[in-house]
This record gives sequence, C-alpha cells and structure tokens, in this order.
Amino acid sequence: MTRPRATPAARTENTQSTEAAPGLTDTDRSTDGAHDLKDDAQSATGQSATDRSSPQAVPGDARTRTRHPTQGTAPTPSLADLRHHLTTQLDPAARTWLDHALDEAAAHPGLHGPISVWELRLAEAGRRCGATHADAARVLILDAARAGIDALTRVYFQGTADERRAVLHALPHLVSGPGALPLIEDALRTNDTRLLSAAVGPYTARHLTAHAWRHAVLKCLFTGVPVDHVADLPRRAAGDGELARMLGDYAAERTAAGRTVPEDLHRVLDLTESVSVAPAPVTDHPHGKES
Repeated sequence: MTRPRATPAARTENTQSTEAAPGLTDTDRSTDGAHDLKDDAQSATGQSATDRSSPQAVPGDARTRTRHPTQGTAPTPSLADLRHHLTTQLDPAARTWLDHALDEAAAHPGLHGPISVWELRLAEAGRRCGATHADAARVLILDAARAGIDALTRVYFQGTADERRAVLHALPHLVSGPGALPLIEDALRTNDTRLLSAAVGPYTARHLTAHAWRHAVLKCLFTGVPVDHVADLPRRAAGDGELARMLGDYAAERTAAGRTVPEDLHRVLDLTESVSVAPAPVTDHPHGKES
C-alpha cells in the first residue's frame, strides 16, 4: 500500500467546495430527485442552533431537556443507483463522455505510470458532467478502474478537494477492510465541511475505532456539519456512555461561555440513551483488497 505522503489536510482548511455529493445536490441548491449519499453538508456554514444557554438546559439533565425525534441516515446509493441517476439526468453529450470514460477506465484499470488515463477523466468530470453530477461520475470512474487502496491513496493525496471527496464517497464501494482509514483520518483533520461530511460516511461507520469515531461526531458539531450525515449514527451512538460524557462536557463548556448548544448535540445525546440496533448492511460487493 502506498503510504500517505505529506498530508493535504492543511490545503483544505476552511475551504468550501461548490460541487455536490455523489449523485446528488446540496440541499441549499437543487433537489432534482438525486440519490443523496448523505445530504452532503446542507447549510455547512450556517447550521442553526436553538439557544440553550440556560444552565438548566445542559444536556444530560433529562428533566429539563426536550426530547428530539431521532432518525437514521439515508442508505448509501448503490453504484447501480448512481449510474441510473446519471443516465437519466445527464444531457446527451455528458452521457456520451461518461460512457467513454467508464469504458476507458475498465479497459485500463489500476495505476499506470505517473498518471493513469482514468485519473485524467476524474479531473475532467466537473467540466463534462457539471458540478451537480461530478462526484457521482468520479465514483463510477473509480469503480470502473477497479481502484484499490494504492490508487485511491494516490488520487486522494495528489488530487483536488473535489477528487478527495469523491475518493471518500467511493470507499464503501471499493474497499472492504480498514486499510483506507488513513484517508479518513486525514479528512477528519480538516475544517472543510464538505470533506468532513464525506469522511463520516458508511466506511467510517464500519471501520473507525470508537475513540476516533466519537471525536469525529464532535468535529461535526464543532464545524456545523449536520449529524444526519454521520452514517449509522443511531447504531454506533446507542448506549455509548463515553460519547454522552463528551457531549455533556462540550455543552457545559459552551453554556459556561454564554454560547448556544447545537441542537444536533441534543439529538445525539438522546441516541446514546437508546438501546443498540442491528448493524447496517454492507453496500454493494467491494472489490478492494481486504487488509
């Protein structure tokens, strides 16, 4: 496996990409029937929070805390779903380009020299398919190229923020084991809310350690990434007393400073008091190398 080189985390600090998540659009823009992987960072920089500055409203006090309905995250669309969506949404020229790019990637899979032909197609996807559909197109190209951990690592560390996001969205489809966690860990160090949203997807839900996963949830709260984007949140949060403690500490700190407590914090805290639920099913049949 190619070991990560100099981390690109610093390059994505406080940046906001304008492309949408795989197959779908940001909820602040169009919602043209696309299959949203995680509702891709809706209102990433404008997450509203209910004012709970009163000391009696500190999370953890069930007598004063309003119960908030909880809901699971939407299932990750399959590769077939993404392909069908693009087939119905792209204009003829973009559809022809994508078909050619996928055939080309399938004919020359894996890494070839300094840059593979399908890597060039990843860079073109935004211009060819438009910002709304570029991530879905990139995920499909990565699948057609049978990108393993080495290829995904190269694209992530050498690519743009948009290409890194596409790699993160592709992980649950292409990698079956925890070998790609260094990419997740790098993304979680950024303050790019679009990258963070992609980093807390199904792959993270399956493989990130409990300690690191709790900090990922807190990072979402810090940066305003809606917790609806945290894949498998109800299952992983259920009965997690340590997460509840961390949430309570964070809420107490904000309350003491006269700041509001994010509404999402109360939602997650409610989940920690629920019983465990069955794990989510694996999406597709990954062909990445198990590690």
